[in-house]
Amino acid sequence: MPCGSHPQAARVIVAMSGGVDSSAAAALLVRQGFEVIGITMRLWTPELACDPAEAEERYGGCCGLTAVEDARKVCGRLGVPHYVLNLKEEFRRLVVEPFIEEYRRGRTPNPCIACNEHIKFHALLDRAEALGAQLIATGHHARVVHSPREPARLLCGRDKRKDQAYFLYRFTQDQLRRVLMPVGEMTKADARAIVGDLVPRMYDKPESQDVCFVPDGDYRRFIREHGGPSAPGEIVHVDGRVLGRHDGVEQFTLGQRKGLGLSVGRPLFVVDIDPAAARVIVGEPAHLVRRFVRVGNLSWISGHPPEGEGPYRVKLRYNSIGGDAILDAGEPGSTVLRFGSPQRAPAPGQAAVVYDGDEVLGGGTIEGAWA
Repeated sequence: MPCGSHPQAARVIVAMSGGVDSSAAAALLVRQGFEVIGITMRLWTPELACDPAEAEERYGGCCGLTAVEDARKVCGRLGVPHYVLNLKEEFRRLVVEPFIEEYRRGRTPNPCIACNEHIKFHALLDRAEALGAQLIATGHHARVVHSPREPARLLCGRDKRKDQAYFLYRFTQDQLRRVLMPVGEMTKADARAIVGDLVPRMYDKPESQDVCFVPDGDYRRFIREHGGPSAPGEIVHVDGRVLGRHDGVEQFTLGQRKGLGLSVGRPLFVVDIDPAAARVIVGEPAHLVRRFVRVGNLSWISGHPPEGEGPYRVKLRYNSIGGDAILDAGEPGSTVLRFGSPQRAPAPGQAAVVYDGDEVLGGGTIEGAWA
């Protein structure tokens, strides 16, 4: 049951983006007898990016005024309070600026994980305390299991096509014990049906598929607009031949094939990036295969690493099925993942998330890999 061991009369803060899932979460909790307060966080707002008219068109689906109004309308239908929380400065400093810097270091960041860790749950828990709320809730497709005598556990969502547990691996026990994710037990169609009963026009509201502050998916343009000029450099084959030039290493990620600007008669892939030398190294598919991945900045939901070495299922990117790996102790604060089968293009900066069945144990940031 979504409410776990928490009393249904408890006051709960619901993070409301104006989308289907967070609106359904609020409705479910009201039905279950919780005292709900809706909060919409303004993170990357239009005035930070371009003129208001263009901004609402580009950002309205997530960060624009339409999203705020949709959240407010749902709260009105539910008869619960709604507030807007301004976190623009924190979001810029803790999510957007590191996003730009990571790409310029030749890495591939995951801003959704950073936002969950530094902005959403931290800010919501602070605000919950100020409003006298014991709990916070979100519309994530993931499940939280609470037990009076056992650590709280994070599980994948029932709807595997929408599962978002990968992005939540950095939860601490203190945080997870105070979190509810009611839509994790249902499908997306179920969530749409709930919201459609409240605000019919939201039934078909499209989902946000990209990074919220780069809604068109063109992160290269975004970095140019917000990060300033980049250092040009060479595109080099693994055998040392210079094949071309580029305008900045942030234009590339490991495993990339399209957009290299090369004409050599066969497909080539980015196999390494040397930001210090402004050099992009390309090669054949075989040069992307890795069996060992070094992971740092570790975070374990239980508060400590798994007791056994595994094997555990590990996902190196959100949309992968993962592979079985043994956890070998590395330097302090790091571990080495030893995969049973080759993994394609583990990218520094991305998350390696460790699972035991449907349970997320934790994970860390990929720092390097080798064959």
